[in-house]
Amino acid sequence: MKKKIMKNKWIYKVVIVLCAGFTLNSCNRDDSLLSNPNSRSEDALIPPSLILNHITSGLIKADEMPFQQAHKTNQYFVSNYSYYWGTNSYSWTNSDNEYDVYLYSIKMEEQAKKLGDNAKINFYTALSKFFKAYSSIWLSQRVGDIPMTEAGNSSNLTPKYDTQKDVYKNSLTLLTDANNLLGNINNTYPSLKNTVADSSGDIFGLTYFQWQKVINSYTLRVLVSLSKRTNDTPDLNIKGQFSTILNNPGQYPIMESNTDNMMYRFNTSYNPYPIYTSRSYTYGANIGKTILDITTSTSDPRTFVFATPAPAQYKVAGLPISSFSAYVGASTNTAQSVLFAGTDTAGNTTSDKGAYSYINFKRYFSSQDGSTAEPYVLIGYPEMCFNIAEAINRGWATGDAENWYLKGINASLTFYGLSNGGSFSVGDRLGGTLGNVTIDTNTFLSKVAYAGNTTDGLKQILTQKYVSLFCNSGFEAFYNWRRTGYPAFQQGGVGIGTPNNMLPYRWMYPQGEITYNSSNYQNAIQTQYGGADDITQFMWLLK
Repeated sequence: MKKKIMKNKWIYKVVIVLCAGFTLNSCNRDDSLLSNPNSRSEDALIPPSLILNHITSGLIKADEMPFQQAHKTNQYFVSNYSYYWGTNSYSWTNSDNEYDVYLYSIKMEEQAKKLGDNAKINFYTALSKFFKAYSSIWLSQRVGDIPMTEAGNSSNLTPKYDTQKDVYKNSLTLLTDANNLLGNINNTYPSLKNTVADSSGDIFGLTYFQWQKVINSYTLRVLVSLSKRTNDTPDLNIKGQFSTILNNPGQYPIMESNTDNMMYRFNTSYNPYPIYTSRSYTYGANIGKTILDITTSTSDPRTFVFATPAPAQYKVAGLPISSFSAYVGASTNTAQSVLFAGTDTAGNTTSDKGAYSYINFKRYFSSQDGSTAEPYVLIGYPEMCFNIAEAINRGWATGDAENWYLKGINASLTFYGLSNGGSFSVGDRLGGTLGNVTIDTNTFLSKVAYAGNTTDGLKQILTQKYVSLFCNSGFEAFYNWRRTGYPAFQQGGVGIGTPNNMLPYRWMYPQGEITYNSSNYQNAIQTQYGGADDITQFMWLLK
């Protein structure tokens, strides 16, 4: 399905007068702009589908797309050449914000009330609640406390900060309300249940029922992210909320397969793949040691999907392309100059004798429309399966953790088109074909057999979740490492680029917030971090 994203975003700003920013104070108001005799009446309907198109396209962040900054942070790949791929440094500064999505969600809900169609009113109101929760959590998990309850009020340009706990509490309420509204539609109008809810505004092309499943599956992600606070927050009822969703599929439907994924589909005309055919890209990035150490040690066939065999292994050492020993990841710890020299054992980057595996050119670089790759998943079924397995392992709910663990693995394999006995074409770093390998999922599954509801079993769940999140779902893989320590990320080396070469745990607050909401900002960092907006500090979520 090809979906066009409206690129002229200024159109929305003519129709909808908003100061889109963290605190609504980054715009300078000019009242003369509001007296245009050709402007639309305040009572005129602005199609919610138009606003939804803006919101959903706004969820696609440039730095979270495949093989962009988020996935260096997630240690899925490593840059050895800064000109094309930047550095591997974790020396973060100020976060972006997500309040454009929050503000347009408010406007969408306002406009939906003018429609006179209960199903549509409930649909857009439900999505408004979901996006407000999504955008609030997106920012809070990056910085900590943020404005939420007072955000979006144009008469208050210095909104107070809500504690991170209250941000999550309020967001969980919004998500419950969103589920209930969509459930009302699906129960009252069963003929709409499997109909695409908004074919013009929703770039994901989801049905009413799929949106309900996405929202509940996302809620499970949010609840799992609170695992460190389950025992000291009875008012959040984290375990109880998780169990309620899992045990009541009629009221809280969740994803059932990859077909329910919230995915961004690429196409040549409007949404080209972020990277494209270019010789310069063929040696500038290596697959990360963190991901390849996991997949090669378990004979995971996804190794062949993600990476090329290292030239030094198959061309020089003579290893077969089917040997997992031929796939070698580059460490984020390593200085970029050393990585660059390592692109060729002889020091010549054009001779194709690299010491490390490269990104799979055939899959990810050979077509601008991404037709040889896969869609970008924002919220997916495999991750949901692992979240459920984790919760059961932790004792939050009854069920079979092993079953959900295997569902997650098999769904990820299916996503990449891998089945036992199948054939997969392996390429070199320039896109040439080296030959075919036979996929063996049986050996892989035997090596990752679930160790039971133990610490080792939990480690397996978290590790396989990490593999399934390869270059999708933004920073989710990093957030899971930050929360649990699994899998072990590379740190301690000069490539990390922080003062102590250790990984950070947060971003600094957006610069606009520091400048325009200074008093509330200062109070927030004093309360949370002892007065220092420091990227090494632990937020409430992680304590």
